[in-house]
Amino acid sequence: MEIRRHGRYDYSPIVDRPDYSWPDGGRLAVYFGLNIEHFSFGEGLGHTPTSPGTEPDVRNYAWRDYGLRVGIWRIFDLFDELGLPLCHLMNTAIYDYAPQIPARIRERRDEFVGHGRTNSEAQGGCSEDEERKLIGEATAAFREHEGEGPGGWMGPWISESSVTPDLLKEAGYSYIMDWSADDQPFWMRTRAGRLLAIPYHIEINDSPAQLTRRHTADDFTRMVTAHFDEQLRQSANQPLVFSLALHTFVVGQPYRLAGLRDILQHMKNHPESDRIWFTRPRDIFSHVSALPEGTVA
Repeated sequence: MEIRRHGRYDYSPIVDRPDYSWPDGGRLAVYFGLNIEHFSFGEGLGHTPTSPGTEPDVRNYAWRDYGLRVGIWRIFDLFDELGLPLCHLMNTAIYDYAPQIPARIRERRDEFVGHGRTNSEAQGGCSEDEERKLIGEATAAFREHEGEGPGGWMGPWISESSVTPDLLKEAGYSYIMDWSADDQPFWMRTRAGRLLAIPYHIEINDSPAQLTRRHTADDFTRMVTAHFDEQLRQSANQPLVFSLALHTFVVGQPYRLAGLRDILQHMKNHPESDRIWFTRPRDIFSHVSALPEGTVA
């Protein structure tokens, strides 16, 4: 059979690429991506820590809502305490439902990342016109409230159609976080020009790790710190990106928040902290864009 190809990028082994460094000689860029998601009551898609119930599924809806009412505020306080930046993959439905949340993000000078209108829908099954409308409405909401559209996008449920990168580039986006194919940023082709793919690690995403694969909070802490330590070792040979994907209703639970505190303190107090660049995706994009042509795959 003929193997179907996506045509977005060519194969490039990481060991064959040019070397470069992050600002101030850093070797490991570290960013924390907090998913801030709102769901329709009684319909559509939704995360669940247990078996889905009959709609309206009050148990699971309320569990997700805990993340917005309680969990996110504990997470904000923890990152404030440690002086660490965040980027926020935010559904634009949050603007109407919980405007105090984007206000806190602005106060922290964090980054907004496009994450659709709501996580009760996934864009992968849309027609091209429907998907263009979805992206357009989400982008317009950010421009209305923030004065500009976000530079990056992560699809709800990491869902894409065959034209998603094209539509995002045409809508003015600079980078995408859906393609977890690498430990370095790489350029993707679209019909309107190139789009940067920034790593977003699936293996240490708190939701699939703790809700789907049923890892405990202690398991997650060990996994993430081991991933971080190994990437820091490997970064001696290539500059790498470490990303930690978080959800308000997952790590916002107190016992998981305690594990997150251990993870963050491990990174912040690491003896090789001079090799670590705590950053946000927009700054990764800016740095990569300024590198000589051909440096990045």
